[in-house]
Amino acid sequence: MKALIAGLLFVLMIAIPFGIYAFFFQNAPLLNPLGVEKKLEKYTFERLRERLFFLQPITFGRKIKDGSGYSSYIFYFYDAEKRVSGLASIPSKEGEYPIVIQFRGYIDKEIYTTGEGTRKSSENLAQNGFISLSPDFLGYGESDSPSTNSIEERFEVYTTSLSLIASVGSLNQALQTVNEQAKVDPHKIGIWGHSNGGHIALAVSSILGKPYPLVLWNPVTKPFPYSILYFTDEFDDHGKALRKVVADFEKEYDAQSYSPQNYYKWITSPMQLHQAENDEAVPLRWSDQFRDEMSLLSKDIEYYTYPSEDHNFSKGSWSTVMEKSIQFFKERL
Repeated sequence: MKALIAGLLFVLMIAIPFGIYAFFFQNAPLLNPLGVEKKLEKYTFERLRERLFFLQPITFGRKIKDGSGYSSYIFYFYDAEKRVSGLASIPSKEGEYPIVIQFRGYIDKEIYTTGEGTRKSSENLAQNGFISLSPDFLGYGESDSPSTNSIEERFEVYTTSLSLIASVGSLNQALQTVNEQAKVDPHKIGIWGHSNGGHIALAVSSILGKPYPLVLWNPVTKPFPYSILYFTDEFDDHGKALRKVVADFEKEYDAQSYSPQNYYKWITSPMQLHQAENDEAVPLRWSDQFRDEMSLLSKDIEYYTYPSEDHNFSKGSWSTVMEKSIQFFKERL
């Protein structure tokens, strides 16, 4: 009998710890076998949708320009512990104004200055009754450095953008510090994106799921990681290093969980899309396919194409595109 009891106790000593491990770790979807979350899992769209982004103070730095009917400043905000700079364009007249958050496309860090890629459009928005905020993103302008992991650096643009939108409510206090008469209505937010900034705008709109009016200029709408590999032909190594980084990433993670295209169904924003037919960076067929996909999802979208135009609408259509964008924001905000 003693031998039997001793045997049963031995079995229990082995079975109970194993059962606890199996219950807590084998059934945990976001944990590896050691119970440690992988570093980049916090950037999946499902996780970002659940994450709370808190209001943090926006502050103004130096005035960059006194224009006709507006002023431009460098501004700062925080993405977690990292400071991010950007360009703010403010209407000169007293009043309460809607805000447009602007996301630029790719620009080489070596030639980048604050507001590059959004400066002209932000000034036009301010002249027409909107406050514009354009983040530089980490590693650009006067912002802190991004992650040393090149894939995480790309995902940080999402958290930077979401942190800025969450902090819009602190803008009025910042405006008072520089004696501006304008105030922001934090409940009236529009989003604008050009090129890769369009990709960011669509990602943010998907994650937020809020009906913020969205204007897209020649946006990158293809899935990640194809959306970045497509543009590597002009790299010195023709994209060899980036392909290696992406391949290593896909060994550890499901890329589908990080691709905006898989979450477009979450978008509730009314959209206006502008596409240049001769755009060599973002092919016309991408926007055609995106429009068709949005129509299948019963999304509210206006679509305009421009024959003979290029990626920056520099062949004569820029003013028309800007006018339509402003009118859209006025109607929807």
